[in-house]
Amino acid sequence: MKLLAFDTSTETLSVAVCRDGADGAPSVWEHSGAGGAQASSTLIPAIMALLDQAGLRLEELDAIAFGAGPGSFTGLRTACSVAQGLGFGANVRLLPVDTLLALAEQARQSRTDPAQRFQVLAALDARMDEIYAARYEFHAGAWTLHGDFELLRPEQLALQPGWVLAGNVAAAYGARLALPDGSACAVIHALPSAAAMLRLAPELLAAGKALVAEQALPRYIRDKVAQTTQERAALKSAAAAAG
Repeated sequence: MKLLAFDTSTETLSVAVCRDGADGAPSVWEHSGAGGAQASSTLIPAIMALLDQAGLRLEELDAIAFGAGPGSFTGLRTACSVAQGLGFGANVRLLPVDTLLALAEQARQSRTDPAQRFQVLAALDARMDEIYAARYEFHAGAWTLHGDFELLRPEQLALQPGWVLAGNVAAAYGARLALPDGSACAVIHALPSAAAMLRLAPELLAAGKALVAEQALPRYIRDKVAQTTQERAALKSAAAAAG
């Protein structure tokens, strides 16, 4: 299988390309760099460089996977628009991948035994004193989403016993998270990665999740881009009172 994947939903840009070798084993080429505003100018050159390293042309790809969200509004729009442009121009199907699922897969792969059953609360800093979160379970070689995506205040994040917290929110919000006693070892710092998306792609493709370019859209779970001056002032006052 020949696949391209990229994610610009966080402060880190992640790109990866894979193709099966003569022995059937996949070879993977990866790139990571600064995300945010820089991603719009560095993403396409990084994609083309990896494709060149892999000896692939865009038209040869089976699919283009991109981080569909939730995440940075600008980052999601960048990833989706680049995916649409490449997919439309090369007549290649697009595979929108939930960024929290890619985060969960990245965290699973960091474990000593990734094949074991894994229950994870995937959580990303949504800025504006909020968190994007979703609960996933990996069992019998497949992922299951429990419930739906959530937009929470840090104090609302609840980690159930036996579950792992994965993402960047522990570093961002620390003691404001209501983690159970002894949960320090159950926290994995991770971000969505293109390599994780490549591992997820075969199952998603088999499930019929690929779309033509014009149908692919970002996944937003918040329609507000920034706080008002009054909201920022209120949060600053609350943080000062608590600290």
